[in-house]
Amino acid sequence: MPEPTKKDEMPNGQPEESVAPDSNGAPPLPEISLEVSPPTEPVAEPVVETDEKKPEPAKPELLQAVEAKEPNPTVNGCNQPQPGGVGVKEQAESGDSTVKEEGPCAPPPADDDDAAATTPSPTPPTEDANSIKKLSVELPNDSVPLPAMGRKDSVWSLGEGQSPDDLDKPIETPPLSTLLIERPQSGAVTVGGDISFIAKVEAKDLLRKPTIKWFKGKWMDLASKTGKHLQLKETFERQTKIHTFEMHIIKAKDNYAGNYRCEVTYKDKFDSCSFDLEIKETEHGSQNIDIRSAFKRSSEGQEDAGELDFSGLLKHRNQREHKQDDTPEVDVWEILKHARPDEYEKIAFMYGITDLRGLLKRMKKIPKEEKKSEAFAKKLDPAYQADKGGKIRMVVDLADPTVDLKWYKNGQEIRPSPNQRKYIFEHKGTQRIMVINNCNMNDDAAYSVAAGDEKCCTELFVKELPVKIVKGIEAVKTTVNERIELECEVTEEGAQVKWMKNGVEVPTGVRSRYRVKCEGTKHFLVIDDASREDTGTYSIMASGGTSEAKVQVDLKPLKIFQDLQNMTVTLGQPLKMQCEIYPGNVPGRWYRNGQLIQPNDRINIIHRNRIHRLEIAATSLHDAGDYTFVPEGYSQSLAAKIHIIDPPKVHLDGLNIPDNTVTIVAGNKLRLEIPISGEPAPRVVWMKGERVILESGHRVHAETYGDQTSLTIEVTEREDSGNYKIVLQNEAGEATASVKIKVVDIPDPPEAPLVPVVGGDWCSMTWEPPKYDGGSPITGYFIERKKKQSSRWMRLNFDLIKETSFEPKKMIEGVPYELRIFAINGIGVSKPSEPSKAFTPLAVTSEPTMLVVDDVTDTTVTVKWRPPENIGAAGLDGYIVEYCVEGTDDWVIASSEFTEKTKYTITGLKTEAKILVRVKAVNAAGESAPRTLQHSILVKEVVEPPKIRVPRHLKQTYTRRVGEAVNLVVPFMGKPRPKVIWLKEGNPIEPSHVSIRNTDCDSIIFIRKAERSHSGKYEMSVRVENHVDTAIIDIQIVDLPGPPLSVTVEDVWGGNVALVWTPPKDSGNAPITGYTIQKADKKTMEWYTCIEHYHRTCITITELVVGNEYFFRIFSENMCGLSECATQTKDSALIVKEGLQLKTPEYNDHDFKEAPKFTQPLINTFAVAGYNTTLNCSVRANPKPKVIWMKNKMAIIDNPRYRMFSNQGVCTLEIRKPSPYDGGMYTCKAVNDLGEDQVDCKLEVKGGFTFNELMQRGVPLHLIDKYINEAKTVEQEK
Repeated sequence: MPEPTKKDEMPNGQPEESVAPDSNGAPPLPEISLEVSPPTEPVAEPVVETDEKKPEPAKPELLQAVEAKEPNPTVNGCNQPQPGGVGVKEQAESGDSTVKEEGPCAPPPADDDDAAATTPSPTPPTEDANSIKKLSVELPNDSVPLPAMGRKDSVWSLGEGQSPDDLDKPIETPPLSTLLIERPQSGAVTVGGDISFIAKVEAKDLLRKPTIKWFKGKWMDLASKTGKHLQLKETFERQTKIHTFEMHIIKAKDNYAGNYRCEVTYKDKFDSCSFDLEIKETEHGSQNIDIRSAFKRSSEGQEDAGELDFSGLLKHRNQREHKQDDTPEVDVWEILKHARPDEYEKIAFMYGITDLRGLLKRMKKIPKEEKKSEAFAKKLDPAYQADKGGKIRMVVDLADPTVDLKWYKNGQEIRPSPNQRKYIFEHKGTQRIMVINNCNMNDDAAYSVAAGDEKCCTELFVKELPVKIVKGIEAVKTTVNERIELECEVTEEGAQVKWMKNGVEVPTGVRSRYRVKCEGTKHFLVIDDASREDTGTYSIMASGGTSEAKVQVDLKPLKIFQDLQNMTVTLGQPLKMQCEIYPGNVPGRWYRNGQLIQPNDRINIIHRNRIHRLEIAATSLHDAGDYTFVPEGYSQSLAAKIHIIDPPKVHLDGLNIPDNTVTIVAGNKLRLEIPISGEPAPRVVWMKGERVILESGHRVHAETYGDQTSLTIEVTEREDSGNYKIVLQNEAGEATASVKIKVVDIPDPPEAPLVPVVGGDWCSMTWEPPKYDGGSPITGYFIERKKKQSSRWMRLNFDLIKETSFEPKKMIEGVPYELRIFAINGIGVSKPSEPSKAFTPLAVTSEPTMLVVDDVTDTTVTVKWRPPENIGAAGLDGYIVEYCVEGTDDWVIASSEFTEKTKYTITGLKTEAKILVRVKAVNAAGESAPRTLQHSILVKEVVEPPKIRVPRHLKQTYTRRVGEAVNLVVPFMGKPRPKVIWLKEGNPIEPSHVSIRNTDCDSIIFIRKAERSHSGKYEMSVRVENHVDTAIIDIQIVDLPGPPLSVTVEDVWGGNVALVWTPPKDSGNAPITGYTIQKADKKTMEWYTCIEHYHRTCITITELVVGNEYFFRIFSENMCGLSECATQTKDSALIVKEGLQLKTPEYNDHDFKEAPKFTQPLINTFAVAGYNTTLNCSVRANPKPKVIWMKNKMAIIDNPRYRMFSNQGVCTLEIRKPSPYDGGMYTCKAVNDLGEDQVDCKLEVKGGFTFNELMQRGVPLHLIDKYINEAKTVEQEK
């Protein structure tokens, strides 16, 4: 069907009439009018203009639905009304011409976003086949003309969606490609019928499933509309590898008609297809509309149950059999029009309107009766349509020709321009005409014209026609380096086309070899410098067709007589490059690093016959690179490499530092960047003294990049101070410079500590003070320890250690450890020392002990020592004896093999030389820490004063039990052999009691079976001539204590017995550590322990059985154990029954009775729900009080969840698995005959229980309610 357009005027100013070709002067066709509702204004009534009759003013459709009862016109045999859509009437040609109806005779769908207005059309007369036939086509509810239904900007809806205001926004889609192998086809279906649309995509070249979207119109994505009327289905055939996508429309409605679109995307590929759906009516008729029923929700059980039946306002034909009342008695529209907005809800309730929101939307969109215009005799048509590239005329008649007229486009005034023929303004009588030439998509907009204070609006729709290829591209055969230009001509200027090569889109970016240009309708693909890779099949794709051709690129032969030579040129010197080729008349181009070289004042390009020369007057660094000479039209090229060299330089002036000296605080990071120059990039070497600083250094490293070099010291140290030399070298020469770095130092870390002795769970460590104290005296040291396999260090001391030795303790046996030290001065803490050698308490022996000089001659030194105190599980393999000359650190191994003896003679020494000697113990785990002589040894036989080396364990009191053996070895030194004297308490020792054996280096005191009489202080004297050294050893022999002297029963009351006893006379030469009390029933005399390790000499035994008679006995206890016997009470204690008179004591020295008094109160406690908790306090009272526990002032009695203990005055309440219900105020009350006392505490249980959990635990309801109220109160307080 031809597209409707506005009528054009002839040059003489009269309207041009169109006549059918075979009509032979038949009456002219009636004028075609288009009316499109603007997005922001209500839809005006469509106007059907004819040459004979003017249109009547429009009425709102809703008012006509209530008031008008006129018969509907019949068009093409269809008796149908014209609702808020736009009627398009056009004439078909007579004769052989046929009329093709592009749209069904169906009303537009009911859409609550659109307003509708209608005017009955006059009934056309019936004519024969040769007469002019009129066809009325109604558009969808967006009021777009029928030819525009295939356009992407048509506006219609399957449900609620976006407003028409959003339709002007452009939609970005990927470039079109061929993905669909079967496209959906347009179809028709009757109302209530089902229809399916199928699209197929071949997946042979696809790695994953493509993405498909179904649209209705331009913007509505149908994926969100699936339901009982719309279903989307996807299947995949594995054999054929074809994806099948189906869209099923079930029980179609009349408003489903329109244009649909299917879009398929896969990565950068895109394909789409549009198709139409026609809905045919089964019955025709009209019915009256009841506004109250139209805005009621459909009843349950019907097909449209739950949907808002707004279509009742627009449908004038009977789609289904509805039971509807007659014409409404009350015109609700009129009532609402004249009512205030606050009365709308009352009126809707009164007349049974439930969808008030939908009714108010419709009211806003009802066209208002327009007053007769005073400025316009005839306004603009509601809408116009033009093809892209065509022109359109907009005509308006003025009532007053003198009124100033202004035209607007999208609110912007259109001003005429003398040099622009886009807009042409014409005046013809009272008519004002605006002609828009060469319409494009930018002209698709809203237009308005203002005459004085009045204004009328219209909308222009520009239809984009498919672009067809008029002249296709032709095949090209050329050679390399030629220019290829493919030309194609299309039907439209500025059309979008796509160039393809072998089915792949040609890249046309900034760096692409391909250039695309457009000159009017002609499109060109240009390849400036063709290569063999450009051979292939090229095609151009337009929206209306494609064209393709083959391009063949061949090579050219070339002879080279003189090739380019690689050259090295000093910076600033001239450069000449020359080559000779055949044929000689071939021009060529010079390239540097792929960039074309253009001649200028500095560069000269010469071509003389077969010689091509490139001359550069003064070279620069940019002239270095790969030079290529490419003969024009040939595949071969000549290449050479030019190397520019420049002597290196160091630019220290850019540092802005005085005297080239950099000062930095130790511990900070230093990064010194120095600019350099030179070509090629010079090799940079940083040196400090004779040491070269490498780039791979960890803390100090040098880097060179670009035009600068840098020296980086991650953490500066004192050793970093000094002069640093920079040496630059390249092919052009060498340059040097120096920079001085001054580091404000901090204390050095101490050296790695030594672990000379390792015990079972301890070790002794020593270290040397740091060589550099940072300018401040060392105030102490921190020591840290860690397990070897761990990375977490643990601080061993928090008070500074002044000495350079320490004994770490509490180590785990068999676990390797490491130690490190921090030195502290007034400035701060140094870095940690290197960790000590890993040591294992049981794996490595401790250092040998008692290393002494046994003998010295003019050439030998004899030393002896004792085995290590702790040998460990690995045993002892032997010893290594080392010595070094004083003042050096070169230790020489004196014994080539391990010596198993503890004495060794070093031979071959120089007379009067001073040496240091040390001994190491060796086992399978390695060497122990060395035992070094404290002083150097003069290799000369001299008198050595005696010195006693008391072992560490003998510096304290040496304790042994009676009967055990005592074997003490006390080493000493002295030459010649010293004389040893032992005294006890100042008296000589009896040889019969104590055996003493003396050697040259030690003295052994041995007691085979120790007795308590052996206890005392032993004094050892070692004498060499007039030199004497003494040492005192304290030996304590301990034994079991004796029993207590006496045990008496002080008092008996109730089930309690008070006992008193005196300490034993013989404590066993050791302090008494406690007593053990036992009881025995007189009947059985079987003894049972009441309490152990009791320290006091009086006790009250409780919980005795009434009616029984008891004896008691007590053992003494010291470090050796319990006494061999116990002291028993002489008298028994009878526990009398109730009612019997207690025998009054005969003495009344002191009254121990006292009222209860809590010595330790309860403490507020936080408990975790589900975990046991205890409340503790202590009370003192005599007689023993009765302890009562209370919760919230309520006594706790017979509750299995609570356990109460009382022992020696300590009262404990255990709450088993508490819950928040157990929280509250707890009270412990102690009562006896003399009074009472109580203490309180608050218990709060974290983590609560729910109401159901409390019910399952059997908590009463009134307690649950109380607990919940308390919890709320606590939360409010927080």
